[in-house]
Amino acid sequence: MPSVLMYSTRVCPYCVMAEKLLQKKGVAQLEKILIDLEPAQRETMMARTGRRTVPQIYIGDHHVGGYDDLAALDRAGKLDALLADPI
Repeated sequence: MPSVLMYSTRVCPYCVMAEKLLQKKGVAQLEKILIDLEPAQRETMMARTGRRTVPQIYIGDHHVGGYDDLAALDRAGKLDALLADPI
């Protein structure tokens, strides 16, 4: 399984939903970067993704996007393949 990274905050309900969906899909190791605790990481996140909102999720080197993007991949049946492939 590729690594999964999520830019998040401590109070973001969409981050919680994304984490629950990833856990349901078998992701045991989720690297979370809490941009409310590490403000410099917000700038890094925005430079990497071009987005300001959290969560921002990476599976391997692939930028998935936010929770809505993650859920759409799951509904389309593409999330399992993305999580299975070493990207």
